[in-house]
Amino acid sequence: MNTRKILTLVLAGASAALAGCVAVPAGPNGSYVYYPLPPLGPAGPSAGEVTAPPAARTQWPAVLQARLYPSNEMAAQTGVVSGTVTNMMNGKGRFQLQYAGETLVGEATSVDGNAKRGVASAYGSNGGFMSCEYQLNTPRQGAGNCSFSNGAQYKLHIGL
Repeated sequence: MNTRKILTLVLAGASAALAGCVAVPAGPNGSYVYYPLPPLGPAGPSAGEVTAPPAARTQWPAVLQARLYPSNEMAAQTGVVSGTVTNMMNGKGRFQLQYAGETLVGEATSVDGNAKRGVASAYGSNGGFMSCEYQLNTPRQGAGNCSFSNGAQYKLHIGL
């Protein structure tokens, strides 16, 4: 068999295998994401024009870097601590970091109905814990203060 026939058979097989596949957008919680259809006629797109879903209506979780800089002597013994924060874009978040040989995992929640101001708490399997207060400038950047169970205090920087 020549190369052209083999390529034709491979492409035909791939097309047949994918013929029943449908891509369905899913939100961060696994639910389907529905986009409203644009109006037809003079106000809507012309025939054959493809429109993208409005980005402002769909906000996916953002995974951000978090850095904690020592602000007292106890924290200076450990130095800078790094972790990740996942902003779920719904007033909630999750974060994880390594501190003193322990993985602390927790959540963040906006307070007073203000999506930019919030509190965060985390706990480790060895009994270590931390709590933070923060203020976001944007959904991807902010700052705050964190206190650990051993008395260490840090300045928190979220995002780049």
